[in-house]
Amino acid sequence: MEALLEVILPVFVVIGAGYVAVWAGYFTDNAVETLTLFSQRFAIPVLLFQAISSLDLGQSMNPVLLFSFYAGATTGFLAGLLGARFLFGRPWEDSVAIGFIGLFSNSVLLGIPITERAYGADVLASTFTIIAIHAPFCYGVGTTVMEIVRADGKGPLGIARAAFSAMFRNALILAIAMGFIVNLSGVTLPKPVLDAASIIASAALPTALFGLGGVLYTYRPEGDLRIVLYMCAVSLVWHPAMTFGLAHLFEVPRDGLRAAVLTGAMAPGVNAFIFANMYGVGKRMAATSVLMATALSILSIWLWLLILP
Repeated sequence: MEALLEVILPVFVVIGAGYVAVWAGYFTDNAVETLTLFSQRFAIPVLLFQAISSLDLGQSMNPVLLFSFYAGATTGFLAGLLGARFLFGRPWEDSVAIGFIGLFSNSVLLGIPITERAYGADVLASTFTIIAIHAPFCYGVGTTVMEIVRADGKGPLGIARAAFSAMFRNALILAIAMGFIVNLSGVTLPKPVLDAASIIASAALPTALFGLGGVLYTYRPEGDLRIVLYMCAVSLVWHPAMTFGLAHLFEVPRDGLRAAVLTGAMAPGVNAFIFANMYGVGKRMAATSVLMATALSILSIWLWLLILP
């Protein structure tokens, strides 16, 4: 109960505040959109740039940790893709968008604040290691499979070009790439630039969480409830369970185990809806899955906090 009250609920209270603010009319849809654009295109990219540029890559980049997490994510994508196609009879394009729901955890908006509150800032090094390749990996997998499904006569080069172009229009991927460039080059940025980045980064999570609540209000529960519940199970149960089993099997250090499993246990991120919207398919499924899984994740995260050492 302590984990629920002290670690999880404060984060969801901020989300709930955004939800209520829009419901009560204190925040308009346009205001929420502006706040979300600021957090997703400026504040969060700056936060990720700041974290990646100062990350100790030699110590943090644990291949076994990354394999444990991304094997869980990839099998979640396959479960969503194949389940949507063969269990529920959805078209291939819809199935790719539904599979993306099981691939993309809400690693930043929920993962960072909950992991930090649960285990302290030291564990975040492993969380940022996962996040460093999260958006590139997930968008790389999702866009590549979608472009293959929608190939329409494109050759391998055309598919690769379309996937690459779609990935690098994403602000998160650009920020992560710039962070790696600064980190690996050893460039020292001027102190005023670093201080300005810290100011913007400090606004990232509060505005993003509040904006997430407002965005969730605009979603309307629609679509096939069977698929939505199936994807909630894939996101909240299968992904973290797979990660937990692999991390134990390969003896991932304790902090890495905590970061990987807890990040995997997060609800699908808003990027699941952004991806579906980008291709114009499966949007209702993505929106409803994000909404329902975010609500259910209060209980599932609590359970994983009890299971983790």
